[in-house]
Amino acid sequence: MKKIIFIVLWSIVSVLADQNSTVKVMKLTQKGERITKVMCEQSKFPKSVGTIEEIMLKIKDSKACPSLSKSKLEAVAYFISNGSVKSHTNHIAVLDDSKCPVCGMFVSKYPKWVAIMVIDEKKYYFDGVKDMMKYYVFDGDFIYDRTHISKILVSDYYTLEAISAKEAFYVLDSDVYGPMGHEFIPFKTQQSANAFREEHQGKAVVKFDEITDSMIMALDGIVQ
Repeated sequence: MKKIIFIVLWSIVSVLADQNSTVKVMKLTQKGERITKVMCEQSKFPKSVGTIEEIMLKIKDSKACPSLSKSKLEAVAYFISNGSVKSHTNHIAVLDDSKCPVCGMFVSKYPKWVAIMVIDEKKYYFDGVKDMMKYYVFDGDFIYDRTHISKILVSDYYTLEAISAKEAFYVLDSDVYGPMGHEFIPFKTQQSANAFREEHQGKAVVKFDEITDSMIMALDGIVQ
């Protein structure tokens, strides 16, 4: 019983810490955008490739900005990595009573992890990419006509922007947990995914069509 309580408490702490991390990233990105507009020459900015620390070094070398404090330099690096937060207003809206068809959890409680599939004009919401992929891949458990899927969207981890699931980049099995534990964490750009993977011990960056049933089960601790 104590073990179960510990696991539940740990899951709650992980989710809250994860949400705080996302808010921090968005605030830093917004701060970096303000600094950029006032103090920097964007035409000299380096490409948004690498970790935040690597981008900070590239900004210094580019001389795109005057001498900045470490906190300001970090904020500008986040802005280069993520782009303008203001442009990412297309989030997935979820009704309060929507339940994940795989685990039965109320999806609206976890807005930053939301994914959606539209099948025969009906919307199916998921509390993470892992459950969505179970619904998509395991046709023996979830029987429906896959050719009738008209749309699949996931939420970019940093901006919560709704992005095409088939165009997204997914970090596999990092040290950041979703509502259902280990996850496929989606990003709009490969640069953001690579940077996140390096900072959070992700095993790989994969595309939608590269996700296999073995990968999905391994996230739940099931090894074939």
